[in-house]
Amino acid sequence: MGETEGQGHDEDNNAVSDVADPALTRNGGPRNGGPVDTDMPPVALILGACPVRLWGMTPAERLRRALSRAGVAEVRSWPDAPVPGRRHLLVRDDHVFDAVLIADLARADNTVLTTGAGTPVAAIVDAPRVEEAAALLTRGGPLPAGLRAVGPATLSSAYNDALRKREAPYLLPLTEETRPEVERRMFAGSYKGVTDLVTKHVWPAPALRVTRWCATHGVTPNAVTWLSLVLVLLAMGAFWQGWFLTGLAMAWGMTFLDTVDGKLARVTLTSTKLGNVFDHGIDLIHPPFWYWAWIIGLGAAGMALEQPGLVLAVVAGGYVLQRVQEGLFIALFKLEIHIWRPFDSWFRLITARRNPNLILLTLGAVAGRPDLGMLAVAAWTVASLLMHTVQIVQALAARRRGPLVSWLAR
Repeated sequence: MGETEGQGHDEDNNAVSDVADPALTRNGGPRNGGPVDTDMPPVALILGACPVRLWGMTPAERLRRALSRAGVAEVRSWPDAPVPGRRHLLVRDDHVFDAVLIADLARADNTVLTTGAGTPVAAIVDAPRVEEAAALLTRGGPLPAGLRAVGPATLSSAYNDALRKREAPYLLPLTEETRPEVERRMFAGSYKGVTDLVTKHVWPAPALRVTRWCATHGVTPNAVTWLSLVLVLLAMGAFWQGWFLTGLAMAWGMTFLDTVDGKLARVTLTSTKLGNVFDHGIDLIHPPFWYWAWIIGLGAAGMALEQPGLVLAVVAGGYVLQRVQEGLFIALFKLEIHIWRPFDSWFRLITARRNPNLILLTLGAVAGRPDLGMLAVAAWTVASLLMHTVQIVQALAARRRGPLVSWLAR
């Protein structure tokens, strides 16, 4: 998407250049008027009153949430008077900032954030320079001496460890015309880069529409997670009775909502530690119970396995062992097993986790052989365990040459 100018901004905005005063420090400078409290978070000043609602929120509300997550609790609207002795973070609300940009800028000093076209859209300065910075953001002009200009890629790393992907942070102009594309870009930015093939390739388009509907209608991520828990239980009950296709419809519905709740939390900046534990706790615990119910259901449907206890031990025990292997890899190498090399990330698409296993169960049920679907899950679980074992052995050998580094971070 091309860069556009905000209302009331001159073409001179492009005159901003990367000029820094190497003698300028946080504790003082030629125009600071005295020392600055370096232990205090900055005071935020929001410039503008953009009316375009994004994910059901005004831009100012989203900025307040991003600032709060960055530890900036004191948020005001320009032209409130600056607070002496404090740094001030000025942000235009007619642009949409990746949350990481706000967090990184809050830790910077005497810095102006510009778009790719050179338009200044945010700045962090000491109190005596607030009016000067506000004039630069609202009217443009040359970069004042003693400030440095940086773009998004310079301010923040392109590697997102939490989402396991390499992607430049977004900084997008917001108008009614650009809003749909901005929301699409924000939604794409909320996706993990390394995940299973269904989450990565099937769910994004419908999940975007449902996430937008939930945000617009005030549906919270936790409400979506509660609904997914209900589907977990209903799917288990259906599998137990041998109603495999009905149960699969509920199971796939749960996996879809599992995508929606996380994306909704990220795009609306409403995720909480409790919500995160709730969501991931459900994800971690329920798959073995589905496999157990499926094996019981095979007996109810007259298709009992010859050794149901052994198969259950393989699929449920193998699931637990896989998670142990993943935790062991992190403990040994301070790195997730799925992001070490390109192959490891590719294998995460199909490894024996819930969604790939559901594909095998679905194929078996549709073919009228749910028993073969479960046997396929057992075989694939063993194969995945062996593959993870090989990965750990290879990592132990590679560590002799130095610490392991994710290919996404290189």
